Amino acid sequence: MKKRTKIITGVVIAGILAAAAVPRFLKPAEVAEQVTIPVVKAETPQTGTITLSKEVIGTVEPSDIIYVMPKVAGEILEIYVNPGDVVEAGQPLCRIDNKQIDSSKISMDAAKVALDTANANLARMQVLYDSGDISAQSFEQVQTSAQSAKLQYDGAKLAYDLQVEYSTVTAPIAGKIESSTMALHNTVAQSSQLCVITGEGGKKVTFSVADSLRNALSLGDEIVMEKQGTEYTGTVTEIGSMVNPQTGLFDIEASVDNGGTLAPGVKIQLSVVSDKSENVMTLPVDCVYYDGGDAYVYTYENGTVHKVPVEVGIYDSERAEIVSGISEDNLVITTWTSELTEGALVTLQEAAAEAKTETAEGETAEAGTTAPASIAKITL
Repeated sequence: MKKRTKIITGVVIAGILAAAAVPRFLKPAEVAEQVTIPVVKAETPQTGTITLSKEVIGTVEPSDIIYVMPKVAGEILEIYVNPGDVVEAGQPLCRIDNKQIDSSKISMDAAKVALDTANANLARMQVLYDSGDISAQSFEQVQTSAQSAKLQYDGAKLAYDLQVEYSTVTAPIAGKIESSTMALHNTVAQSSQLCVITGEGGKKVTFSVADSLRNALSLGDEIVMEKQGTEYTGTVTEIGSMVNPQTGLFDIEASVDNGGTLAPGVKIQLSVVSDKSENVMTLPVDCVYYDGGDAYVYTYENGTVHKVPVEVGIYDSERAEIVSGISEDNLVITTWTSELTEGALVTLQEAAAEAKTETAEGETAEAGTTAPASIAKITL
């Protein structure tokens, strides 16, 4: 009985020892946890031009627009054109009953009589002078009188011709009659507007800008216009030097290159250059960061990240002007990762790609191993 008890006791002790030993054999081996170094993209600054634009509203007008006014007052006797008609330069528009024509005719006729008399007297004196019956001084006086009569006649005839010319109002340019206030038997003054003629040439657009935007504009600057989905281009042709008292802004004019389909008077949206930096150092705007208003970028140098303060100029939706802080040789990191900090280790995408290619060609990677751009951390 005692012998059996000892055997049982031994079995129990052996089981206990085996249970204590099993965990040691089942304990997992040490595992190498891989910590991957971030792969980033980087580029050097580029030299380029950054242009900023501002949207304004302008009004389309004909490049030539004439407000026709009579040069004499009187009653309209005949009208030769209607609104919408296309006219040629010099074409009659209307005829005015000019009462001054009669008085001018009388003055011209009187001057003609005086001239004929002076010329007849000069002819008689010429005979007497040739025969020696009058002195040279007397003959010179007769010549002077004849010359004076000629000048008076020429002046009177010019005045008459002008009155005749002014009685028929003609188109100063070729174009279209946009509007007309002419009516038969209406009496018009010299300051009355008879009609408006727009030229057959191109179109122009007028718009108003504040002083800051005016200072950014120069003659010859290109502008872009848009109307109902169609884009037009133009060039700044006139920059106002005085503020318009009605708007408090400066008036600007620009030609429209392809505006033949634009109707005069319509409103059009313009994109006007408000600021511009040419031949400056630029970076993608997304790689410039800010801390309390201070700008900085991350640069790459020998696998290490550096945080570099920079001064930023103007910028658009894609690129920013870098005034100072880096040089054209610096590699600026253009991708974001939460591990971008001063002194952090990173790998350029190009280097990582080359290492991956070499591994695929000649090296056999074991299962669970990491890429070349990594380090191992031992966890117990």
